[in-house]
Amino acid sequence: MGDIVRVPKPGAPLSARPGPSAKGTTMAGNDLGSLLGGLLGGSGGQGAGSGGGNVLGALLGALMGGAGGSRAGGSNPLGGLLDMLTKSGLADQAQSWIGTGDNQSVSGAQIAEALPDEALQKAAAQAGVSPQEAADQIAQALPAAVDKLSPEGQLPAGSLEDIIRAQKF
Repeated sequence: MGDIVRVPKPGAPLSARPGPSAKGTTMAGNDLGSLLGGLLGGSGGQGAGSGGGNVLGALLGALMGGAGGSRAGGSNPLGGLLDMLTKSGLADQAQSWIGTGDNQSVSGAQIAEALPDEALQKAAAQAGVSPQEAADQIAQALPAAVDKLSPEGQLPAGSLEDIIRAQKF
């Protein structure tokens, strides 16, 4: 017997299918940034919506795979990121984003202080901005992202990709 060959439906775009080794891997920072940008309402390169989502996605990607990865919560680095912020004296702000009340703001300087330098530099490089610009964009995007990802007043379980995809945006 021969091998089974799958042919796409007429008119469907051709795409590369990941091999078995890609199964179960997490999404890249750019994909995560696109999802976060959509979650935040940015669809055309508008300020903190898409830009902040892209930088935030790059940061979460860096925390998953690189700098601080072991501290950043595995497939859901958001919990690890919030732990970093809490340990840096931003517990009230982080809790306000998860809770159902108003979101407290943070500054780019506070974000830069709370994050590992290597993770921030990697996220900035991926987004094509300076580390300070990245910290400023993360400070703008993170409260809204965490708020939208925790509609019940707590972070849902599961991978970050699954949590984001489950949101209605």
